[in-house]
Amino acid sequence: MGVCLPIATLRRVLGKTFGSSLGDDYQVHCAAIDECTHRSASCDALQRELELRHALALQRFTKAKTTDAVAALWREQSAGSDPAGALWAGLTHPRCDGALRERICSDIHVLQHQLGAGKRADLQRLHTLTTEHAALKFELAATQERSARALAQRSKQMECLSAQLMRLRAEGIQKDSVIAALQEVLAGAESTAPARADAGNELRTLQRRSAQLERELERAQRGAAHEADRANALAAQIAQAPRIEAKPLTASSDEKSARLPSLRDAAVLCGGGRTGSVPAYRRPIEVTGTHFAHHDGGEQQSTAQLEASLAAADLVICQTGCISHDAYWRVKDHCKRTGKRCVFVDNPSAASFARSLRTKPIPAKPSTA
Repeated sequence: MGVCLPIATLRRVLGKTFGSSLGDDYQVHCAAIDECTHRSASCDALQRELELRHALALQRFTKAKTTDAVAALWREQSAGSDPAGALWAGLTHPRCDGALRERICSDIHVLQHQLGAGKRADLQRLHTLTTEHAALKFELAATQERSARALAQRSKQMECLSAQLMRLRAEGIQKDSVIAALQEVLAGAESTAPARADAGNELRTLQRRSAQLERELERAQRGAAHEADRANALAAQIAQAPRIEAKPLTASSDEKSARLPSLRDAAVLCGGGRTGSVPAYRRPIEVTGTHFAHHDGGEQQSTAQLEASLAAADLVICQTGCISHDAYWRVKDHCKRTGKRCVFVDNPSAASFARSLRTKPIPAKPSTA
């Protein structure tokens, strides 16, 4: 009763006879033993429960035809995962004599002591592990909170730097427009000078004014270049800052090692590659002030878009390992016809992309002034 049937089963079976008068677990155990001393409805119910619960063990012991065979099966099964079934099948076997019954009872007695000691050790280990789990859980929550704060701060810094970079680009475009307007005024003055008597004096005045404006523009460009270099330095510092593991917005070590020269207003087209790696392709390009464009190589975007992108690019990077055949031949033919430089990258990973940029630097865009 103490090994082959759990207390919950005993309480369920005896509850049909005794109802709610059963006491604690020890009283249930004693009542079950008392019922088994004589033939009764509860005794028959317990017998059926034992036969049903340990049917597999009974089937295995049926193959034993001698007392020695039963003893051998008991030694084998009692060391396994079902000692209760082996106990019931061994004691009820017709070949189990008094000596074997005494041996089985002594073995199960020692086994119960061992299981009790093991259970106490397991409870102690469980308590220790529960304490460690609570401490590690608290530490993990604190680490996640610190990581979230650091990530939010870096995102805010990147937004400020992006806004500053856009403002500097807008100022550069405005200054280029002023230069173009002055050049048009100067060209118009030179074309009408022979038709006017005082054309020489007016031309010299315009030239002096143009020289003065060019000096002012040069000073403004130096200031804008200084501001852009400072923004690039800040962006490089943020890219080199320690990253939190498993955070998707940080740059990889290959991106940090790709140190590109500052190439303002140059346009770079990346054809093909993995769509999920486009941000990793973009960061080491745009951080230098270079314009970045991407075409998926014919997977979703049309070839007409590819032709327009090729015409607007100063340099083409072709991801040969991840691009359609049609897009590959269009890129190669366009670069051959126009003399435009094309860098071929075999591996579409971000690391190979960064290594190609280090070994094959981007040429500066020719001045249009």
